[in-house]
Amino acid sequence: MMPSENGKPVMENVSAAAAPQVAAAVDAAIKAVGADRTRLMDIVQAVQQRLGYLPDEAIHTIATALGIHAVEVEDMVSFYAFPNREPKGRFHIRLSNTPVSLMKGAGDVAEAFARAVGVSIGGTSADGEFTVEWTSDIGMADQEPSALINGMVLTGLTPADPPDIIAKLRRGRTISTLPLFPGLDSQEGVVFPQARVASSLLQAGPIIFRQAGRGDGVRKALTLSPEGVIQEITKAKLRGRGGAGFPTGLKWKLCRQSPGDAHHVICNADEGEPGTFKDRVLLTEIPDVVFDGMTIAGYALGARHGYVYLRGEYAYLWNSLQAVLQNRRRLGLLGPNICGREGFDFDIRIQLGAGAYVCGEESALIESLEGKRGSPRDRPPFPTDRGYLQQPTAVNNVETLTCVARIMEKGNEWFTGYGTAESTGTKLMSVSGDCPHPGVYEVPFGITVNEFLDLIGALDAAFVQISGPSGQCVAPKDFGRRIAFEDISTGGSFMVFGADRDVLDVAHQFAEFFVAESCGWCTPCRVGTTLLQKNLEKIIDGRGTLADIAALEGLANTVTRMSRCGLGQTAPNPILTSMRNFPQAYEVKLQPEAFLPRVTLREALAEAIEVQGREPVAEEEEA
Repeated sequence: MMPSENGKPVMENVSAAAAPQVAAAVDAAIKAVGADRTRLMDIVQAVQQRLGYLPDEAIHTIATALGIHAVEVEDMVSFYAFPNREPKGRFHIRLSNTPVSLMKGAGDVAEAFARAVGVSIGGTSADGEFTVEWTSDIGMADQEPSALINGMVLTGLTPADPPDIIAKLRRGRTISTLPLFPGLDSQEGVVFPQARVASSLLQAGPIIFRQAGRGDGVRKALTLSPEGVIQEITKAKLRGRGGAGFPTGLKWKLCRQSPGDAHHVICNADEGEPGTFKDRVLLTEIPDVVFDGMTIAGYALGARHGYVYLRGEYAYLWNSLQAVLQNRRRLGLLGPNICGREGFDFDIRIQLGAGAYVCGEESALIESLEGKRGSPRDRPPFPTDRGYLQQPTAVNNVETLTCVARIMEKGNEWFTGYGTAESTGTKLMSVSGDCPHPGVYEVPFGITVNEFLDLIGALDAAFVQISGPSGQCVAPKDFGRRIAFEDISTGGSFMVFGADRDVLDVAHQFAEFFVAESCGWCTPCRVGTTLLQKNLEKIIDGRGTLADIAALEGLANTVTRMSRCGLGQTAPNPILTSMRNFPQAYEVKLQPEAFLPRVTLREALAEAIEVQGREPVAEEEEA
């Protein structure tokens, strides 16, 4: 810090003249949330919205106002991808760096953006107007190449688009900072035709997208006791749709039975798994049904508060979701005495994330919701015992809560009439990659991979990645397997790769993803993911041997076994499943191992040399 003229300290990365602006931004953000420490995420995002970044003075001012140490604020801010500690461009352009986006031409689009603003990717233009960066994923795998510009989504881009987009942004001078919730398709009359996210719902099934009245499930639930609702969900054999497949009825039963001052319901809408976008479609097409499911959960658990943790890349949905919530309050579907039920008070708040894949893990999500870095917790205790604010909490996926509403509308017997004995109901699949019809499909559990490939028109798939990077690489020999919890379990991502795709390149990109997204807390994940990437690169570069293959497999198994949370435990999956299903892809990259004898010829003849007093001579030399 440097002393100012009046002797008071001024932070190095903010001028004395700007200090009042910083103070005003922090003061407004603090007042907006009532100086609530758990709303630290909202506070720093609001300050960045006004200042464009988070200078040192803002960090210290926030800490002082909340009565916490500045290190706590810095710790939280440094964890996420979206907060900026240094000034960035007034327009922050982010593009997905995933196998699917690169297959669709994102590399050329990114270079075109960089040329249009005169920077290299990762840089900020000299005039401070533009920053162009890669990011892990923005949830638009069905509409790549796409870009996220200050929260505005542009889809279906080509290399010819960036110059025109940049020119229009330069003309639109109304945005003087980095807006948090833009919701804008135009600025000063300048229209961005690509600023529309397509629904991409290509097949609606009999359950999730069935037609029903707003609040029907809530009204049916209120005809039962809370225990009766849990029993209905249990009889339906509903399992979590986020990928883990934990029985929803059991989770609710454990949560309701746990003693606490309050119980909480959390909707996990942080679908950061590359290739997954089904929750985006649900929140776009039928958000009322999602909120019905949350309200039913609130009734069953005795909760008064529900929270939607919405990934930061979906900020463009903010305004529309808030309008739906406000309408539900007006109709008596949220707030006090819901549907006229005396004493049933329940409301929902949306918490916007800030760019961290690991926050899809429920305990990391809870930490983030409390205004902290999104590091997974040690378990036990589980969230059903001590979750949000150390109170009993049920965390459910968006799709799971939608199924809850449908089960209450039509009953458990109707729901179990679809799917398999262990995997009841239907599943939403997010399809992307080498297929003619990318989008969301609702299909019954038990469908085979082959049947699904036929449905989406991907008849020449060389391999598919099911459930994103953390899932499985499936070869044609296994296309007869079924999509179900008892066979191939999935959170919903289905990436298709054609014959001209290199399975090792895809595995390497996924390895890079896990290195970037590891929270860094535990050594097996922090170090192990990096070693996995480096060792795989050695093989891809043609410098590996069979010994390196064995070492890579051993390292992968160790990372799986020793990592603290699901991220590290699944990070080796792309490598392990591709090694198992495509061994030839690894073998062709190997160098032949040179023969290195343990004992040289001279060492073997040492005793004879000593007795005879001479070195061995080759036959030709004797002749």
